Amino acid sequence: MDTNLVTIYLVILIVLLGGAAIAVVRQIFVTRRIEGRLSKLQKKVAKGDGTAKDFYELGSILLDKKLYSQAIAQLQKAIKSKDMKGDENKAIVHNALGFAYAAQEQYDIAMRQYKDALKLQPEYPTALNNLAFTYERKKLESQALEAYEKVLKYEPKNAIAKKRSASLKRRLVSSQG
Repeated sequence: MDTNLVTIYLVILIVLLGGAAIAVVRQIFVTRRIEGRLSKLQKKVAKGDGTAKDFYELGSILLDKKLYSQAIAQLQKAIKSKDMKGDENKAIVHNALGFAYAAQEQYDIAMRQYKDALKLQPEYPTALNNLAFTYERKKLESQALEAYEKVLKYEPKNAIAKKRSASLKRRLVSSQG
């Protein structure tokens, strides 16, 4: 009986350690791929060969690494790039810029970026969600609710907008009554 219990314990331990090892190895490969891409993009941009897509991709990687001021610089270069085409692409970059500013708690600048994104693409739910978030941070609850309601108009199943909208409605009703 004791041998079976020890065997079961060892098998479970080996399975858990094997799973952990696989997860660690997988993460190493993902990190190496991202770092390799980051290095390539930085070299390309430093040479002056960067396209709007390269600047955006570099900015996105820097956002993931929480290097917000560096990401802002790259995203601004993407917007100013001569090969930046399409309102949808510009809106995506403005949204990313807004995110970078919001992460640094520069909500007024973030709001301006989200609004620029929405001028280019009025039915952009992610930018609307982000704009609503910044409104909440600035204690502009009625504007935040309005933005979340717009999100739900375009994406009725958006979980974030549903949750935040319901919360803001409750808060606004309780503060009025």
